[in-house]
Amino acid sequence: MPSPPQQEFSTPTRQSALQAELARIIAQRTSGDEDRETPIPNLSFYRRERITQPCACLVEPCLVFVAQGAKQMLVGTDVYPYDPDHFLINAIDLPASSQVLAASPEKPCLGLTLKLDLRIMAELIAQGGLTPPVDQSADRGLTLGTVTPQLLEAFKHLLDLLDEPDAIPVLAPLIQREIHFRLLKSDQAARLWQIVSSGSQSQRIAKAVDWLKANYAMPLRIEELASRIQMSPSSLHFHFRQLTAMSPLQYQKWLRLNEARRLMLNEHRDAASAAFLVGYESASQFSREYSRLFGCPPKRDIATLLQRQPTPAPRREGVSA
Repeated sequence: MPSPPQQEFSTPTRQSALQAELARIIAQRTSGDEDRETPIPNLSFYRRERITQPCACLVEPCLVFVAQGAKQMLVGTDVYPYDPDHFLINAIDLPASSQVLAASPEKPCLGLTLKLDLRIMAELIAQGGLTPPVDQSADRGLTLGTVTPQLLEAFKHLLDLLDEPDAIPVLAPLIQREIHFRLLKSDQAARLWQIVSSGSQSQRIAKAVDWLKANYAMPLRIEELASRIQMSPSSLHFHFRQLTAMSPLQYQKWLRLNEARRLMLNEHRDAASAAFLVGYESASQFSREYSRLFGCPPKRDIATLLQRQPTPAPRREGVSA
């Protein structure tokens, strides 16, 4: 007797099933509104049970995936909405605002964040076998890609290791390497090739960002920074703004003000001492710029945040998104 015909499952069905399984795993390991680290290096989960207003954050180099619900990231005037069918990928530390668009206690927004290892991507490219994309033009440091069943399968294998902790040290690096390979085969391959290319504009801007993060309290001299990364001042301004939606000076100001906010909130510094520690010489200038960024003067802002604790300031979206 001939065997019955095998049922053919369409790609959307397979993809939906994988998304549901990832959401189930994340839901089991999270509760309430929280970000949770996992035993797998560089992998964290997030869960949100309500729609939110935009929340300031620093997005680290990472891939952010939504298994259930929807979110968006705002960078300057650009908006990047993402859902289970679209992943968000970021190349450099980027000041932004994150917003939950679809979530409820009954059906929370669930997702994961995987920190990217650009060295792995560079190794995969150097090994050959990958066709260089034709278009490698620069854009924002942050972009959206299309989720594929192959990428979801790799993430499913990675999350399955949570039930086999002894295998994590051996198998997690291999699966994460596969995820990086899948990204290099995605519709964002051109962007990723441009990011990891030695001497590329994106790589030089990333070096400028690293320097600003380490030296935000020091006076900023554009000519010296441009020379440090081997660019002209005009080219530095152009490509820095193209990738971050900010000028280098605005980026430094954002770092200073957020660090001052952290000092006042977590270390109980007063506004004057916090301003001095992050590099301001004028308390009045600090207060003006702080109010412009956060919507109210330092003292009132910190009092409001203390009433809401344990809300952190600011959230780092490379760890949570």
